[in-house]
Amino acid sequence: MDLFSPASALVVVDMQNDFTDPAGSLSVGGGEVVLGTVNAAIIRAVASGSRVFYTQDWHPETTPHFAKDGGIWPVHCVGGTWGAELHPRLIVAGPIVRKGTNGEDGYSGFTMRQPTSGDTIPTELAALLTGIEQVVVVGLALDYCVKDTALDAARLGFATVVPRSATAAVNLDPGDGERASATLEAAGVSVV
Repeated sequence: MDLFSPASALVVVDMQNDFTDPAGSLSVGGGEVVLGTVNAAIIRAVASGSRVFYTQDWHPETTPHFAKDGGIWPVHCVGGTWGAELHPRLIVAGPIVRKGTNGEDGYSGFTMRQPTSGDTIPTELAALLTGIEQVVVVGLALDYCVKDTALDAARLGFATVVPRSATAAVNLDPGDGERASATLEAAGVSVV
């Protein structure tokens, strides 16, 4: 399967220090290993004429998304901090879509959810994909932001692919990564 062409887009999800670096506050096991695979995908995408987009958590210091404020996650990716920055070895070859900037749950690159009201708010990513037929989703983490981004891409009508070697799971509960893959496949996403 040829993943990249001028009609495809690569969406690189949350390859930020807090997720990728072992010193990050919400470090994903295998995140640094995935970085090399993600960079290889970026190089292939650019060489094939695909457009590349990046998502980036960019949270305020206080948000219902964080455990200290009633959510489930440790403080991570606070805007303007080292943890929120894209990993320094990540190849950046396109625009960045920030999510969670006003305290929303920013799992998908396409939508955010207001944690108190439950309202869904779109990001600008869908509007950036004019003329795109296929979306390839890579990055972190498979069982949260990669999964939700890929599900939204499929819901929006894009042929959607998740290369398993270019992502890793948080596995908050054992097996979350495998369950995420099954959920994606059931929704018509190709997990390759």
